[in-house]
Amino acid sequence: MKVLLACEFSGTVRDEFIKLGHDPISCDLEPSVTPGPHYRGDVMDIINDDYDLIIAFPPCTHLAVSGAKHFAQKIADGRQQQGIDFFMAMVNAPCKRIVIENPIGIMSRVYRKPDQIIQPWQFGDPFQKTTCLWLKNMPLLKHTKIVDKGDFYISPKTGKKLPSWYGDATGEDGKKLAYGSDSMKKVRNKTFPGIANAFATQYTDYILNHKELTLF
Repeated sequence: MKVLLACEFSGTVRDEFIKLGHDPISCDLEPSVTPGPHYRGDVMDIINDDYDLIIAFPPCTHLAVSGAKHFAQKIADGRQQQGIDFFMAMVNAPCKRIVIENPIGIMSRVYRKPDQIIQPWQFGDPFQKTTCLWLKNMPLLKHTKIVDKGDFYISPKTGKKLPSWYGDATGEDGKKLAYGSDSMKKVRNKTFPGIANAFATQYTDYILNHKELTLF
């Protein structure tokens, strides 16, 4: 099965498909963190390469409600519209089966509400990270293992209750990453292992075995 992981540089989801014997390729402007099939560049360069499945992770910087205080400026200078246009380019990609992942944001209003909202703790990882999925001819993910939601803390900057892993994010050297740094953003954007495994195993099961599941 030929799979495109659009806007993925971690290789997390790509490598789960590789384990199952498929032919996936990740694509991002950043190099792949782990060795594997990866196109470093504009995903639109390879979007027409006849995939069985596209899973896209469009940049959420200008779309997520967590950055709502900056929306007025981003609307004025066109950055938010650029984010919307790219998201919709993934929606309209030439593939029969598409999954788009993003946090809670304006696309629920601009495009439509997501078909499913999932959490890492529903798939065996004790963390809270609200994740929306928009589906085209693909089934809802089934929860694999419900675990604890993990620890939380009150942000001294915003006063909001946030998952502890947000503030505890560390780099490869084990040192804590600076708040708002590009490195921290990359860590926060990474797909948790349980969800990555569910993407690969459950979507493979559906596509290859054609089980009767609710489609959107």
